[in-house]
Amino acid sequence: MYKDFIKLTIPNILTNLTVPLVSIVDVMLMGHMDDAKYIIAIGLSVAIFNMLYWAFGFLRMGTTGQVAQAYGKGSDVAIQHVLVKGVSIATLLGVIFILFQSPLLSMANRVLDVSATSFNLIDSYFSIRIYTAPASIVLFVINGWLLGIQRPRLALIIAVLINVVNILVSVVLVQSFGLGIKGVAIGTLIAQYAGLSLGVFFIYKKYGMTWISYFRTGLPRDSGWKEFVQVNGDLFIRTLCLLFTMTFFKVNAAELEQSLGAGNLLLLEFISLSAYGIDGLAFAAESISGKDFGRGRLDLVKKSIKVAFQIGLLIGLVGSVVFFVFGRSILELLTNQQDVIQAAISYLPWVIVAPIIHSVAFIWDGIYIGCTASKQMKWSLLISTFLVFLPSYYLFLSLFGNHGVWLAFTLFMVSRGIIQTLQAKKGIYDRL
Repeated sequence: MYKDFIKLTIPNILTNLTVPLVSIVDVMLMGHMDDAKYIIAIGLSVAIFNMLYWAFGFLRMGTTGQVAQAYGKGSDVAIQHVLVKGVSIATLLGVIFILFQSPLLSMANRVLDVSATSFNLIDSYFSIRIYTAPASIVLFVINGWLLGIQRPRLALIIAVLINVVNILVSVVLVQSFGLGIKGVAIGTLIAQYAGLSLGVFFIYKKYGMTWISYFRTGLPRDSGWKEFVQVNGDLFIRTLCLLFTMTFFKVNAAELEQSLGAGNLLLLEFISLSAYGIDGLAFAAESISGKDFGRGRLDLVKKSIKVAFQIGLLIGLVGSVVFFVFGRSILELLTNQQDVIQAAISYLPWVIVAPIIHSVAFIWDGIYIGCTASKQMKWSLLISTFLVFLPSYYLFLSLFGNHGVWLAFTLFMVSRGIIQTLQAKKGIYDRL
């Protein structure tokens, strides 16, 4: 089983690492324009779409868990049914985004409170990239399907294609045709549909036209809709809680004294970096635990949980050691402003221990997703967000200042791990 986890984890980590490349390339291209306003505009534009799309990441999770269980049962029909339901909902959501693009942009403008110049640039980018919505959200489902059938390498191929196309097209449109921020948006648009086309090809290669015919014949009569909607509804609430907590933490951590706020934002990059490695394992845990749960094998599920935690805690320990040894060097790579570095150094211990602490919650997330224990995931986030994080934040901020901010966030992650550990019997074991 160790070999199975490693075989799935490595391509998952590589796929995760491609995620920030799209925005990094966009920022680099705008960073070489003749005005800093382009950097601000692309940064805020990317943030808008990250928020919009991340909120619907539950479709990947819900698809992975149910497909992995169907894969464990050896039911190609059930796998196709889950895939079609996911694609149907994702396409509908994408179309809704396009239809309501004006109010979405207006709402984003009110939240961001940007200048008229920046808003005009954001509008130019938004009005093009919004048409990626169907492709981007459907790709969540396709990636979930690929993880569920234990084919993460294909997900990696899609991610690589998206990045290569985005880089090539964006560079040509910006530097050769002078399209500026519109060129970046067009590059992303073409790249997303290129990735979608490859994903659909993988589905066709696996099932031929049978999954398309299901749209016409089996979709309305499928009795699995109730479970599909319930699982994804729970995961949506869970995702909103996580999104709220991360956004609240990031915004408030940045609003402290300027050097300290900048230092906090740099330290959050450490958190993001460690999450890529641990999430790679969590995705593997989704696939393997879901497959074993679908087989009804409690012994294998328990073994997969044990192996996941052994490897996950090891990855977390490696991350902590790297941050302990190279923490200051990483900060110096991120900025040359010594006041910001000094402000961040005082709080570096919080991110040094983070990979180990956070790994418990991340690994349980993967296992719960694979076993479709969505109700327990939902409640763990609701409790951790509103009964642990928010009260801790306001209490400890007044007592300990910025250390209180990091303590509240750490307690949020600790509580998630504890609650999910306590719920494992009811959410997973008793169901088998």
